[in-house]
Amino acid sequence: MAEVKIEKWVYGGAGLGRVEGQVTLVPFVLPGEEVKVEAVKSRAGLVEARAVEWTARSEDRIDPLCGYFEKCGGCHYQMAPYEFQLKQKVEIVREVFRRVGKMEAPDQIDVVAGEPWGYRNRSQFHFKGHVLGYKAAGTDKVVDVDNCPISAPAINEALKKLRALRRDKHFPRFLKEVELFTNGERTMVNVLQTEQDRGVAKGFFEWVAKEIPGAADGALEYKAAGETFRVSHKSFFQVNRFLVDAMAQKALEGAEGENALDLYAGVGLFTIPLARRFKKVTGVESDGSAARDLEFNASQASLSVEALRLQSEQYLEGCEKAPDFVLADPPRTGLGKGVVKHLARLRPENITLVSCDPATLARDVASLAEAGYKTTHLTLIDLFPQTYHVESILRLKRQ
Repeated sequence: MAEVKIEKWVYGGAGLGRVEGQVTLVPFVLPGEEVKVEAVKSRAGLVEARAVEWTARSEDRIDPLCGYFEKCGGCHYQMAPYEFQLKQKVEIVREVFRRVGKMEAPDQIDVVAGEPWGYRNRSQFHFKGHVLGYKAAGTDKVVDVDNCPISAPAINEALKKLRALRRDKHFPRFLKEVELFTNGERTMVNVLQTEQDRGVAKGFFEWVAKEIPGAADGALEYKAAGETFRVSHKSFFQVNRFLVDAMAQKALEGAEGENALDLYAGVGLFTIPLARRFKKVTGVESDGSAARDLEFNASQASLSVEALRLQSEQYLEGCEKAPDFVLADPPRTGLGKGVVKHLARLRPENITLVSCDPATLARDVASLAEAGYKTTHLTLIDLFPQTYHVESILRLKRQ
C-alpha cells in the first residue's frame, strides 16, 4: 500500500497524484487529499488505484446524496459541492487543451449550469438475474437501483413501475438492457439488448404502456429551443432537460449570413433554429432514424431545410463553396482529420463546434488553428453534473 497526495482532477473522473514519480489515478478523491491506495491496474508509466484510507481529507468534501454512489458507474463527483465541480471542470478543460492541443484555452471560459439533480431525460438500465439497475464501473456486475437522483422524476417513476412489472410471471426474462426516454409527460421504453438477440413482441410494449404512458410509442414529441421535435426511439437527443434551450442559444450565438451548414445534425436541434435565421440551411446526418426525424421536423415547422443522409466527410468532399456559417456537433470521436481537412479547404468565415469530449475538441481546434482559425469564445455547458463529462461550445473565426 502506498500513500499519495492528490494534485488535481483529470479528465476521466479520477484524481491525479504521484507515487515515486509515477502518475497514479484514484477515483472519488478531491485535490489536496492524502490517501493510502492499492494498485488496481498498471500500464506504461501509469497506475490506476483505489483509495483504502484517508490520512487527510479536503474541507470541501461533502456527503454524497445517492446511496449507490461509488457502487454504480454513473457518477464521479457527488462528494464535491456543485460549484467546486464547475470550477474544476474549467481547469480540466484548460489542462486538456495544453496537453492534447499544445495550446492555451481562452483566458475567459464562460460556464452555463442548471439544476444539478434530476436532469437526465434518458437513462439505460440493465437486467441480471433478479437485479435491475446500473452496471458497476468497468465490470459486468449490475447494481440493483430503485431510484437515480440525477434522472428525471418521470424516469424514476417508470423505473419503479418496471421493477413491479418484472415480478409478473409474463415478464420476458431474456431482457438484458432497456432505455427510458421521457419528455416529462410520456416515457418511451426501448429494448437495447436481449439474450441471444431475441426479439420482443409488440404486445410487451402495449402491456407495459398500461403502467408507463408512452412505453409503446415509436417516437416522442419533445419541446426545446422554442420548437417541437419528433425524436424516434433510435434517434439521439441531448439528455439534460434543463439546459437544452440554453445550449441551443449558446450554439447559435454569432450565427449570421446567407447560408448555414449543420454537420452531425441529429433530429435538428440546431438546424431548425438556424433555418429561422438563414435563407439556406443544410443539415447533414448519417443516422437513418435521426435523418428522417430531421426531415419531418423541418416539414412540420414549415421551414426550408436541405436534409441529407450522409457522412459529414462525404458531404464536404462534394462542396466547392464555403457556407457563411458551419455548426458541427460530432460524437466523442470529434471531427477527425477528414472533416478538418475539408473545412480548412473551404474556409468558411465562422465555425461553431459543440463537443462532448475536450480531448478531441482540443485536437480539432489545434488543427483548425493551423489552417488559420482563431478561437473567439469558449463556453462550458454542464450537461452532466455529478460526472466527469464535459460539454463545450467553441466559436472559431477565420483570420
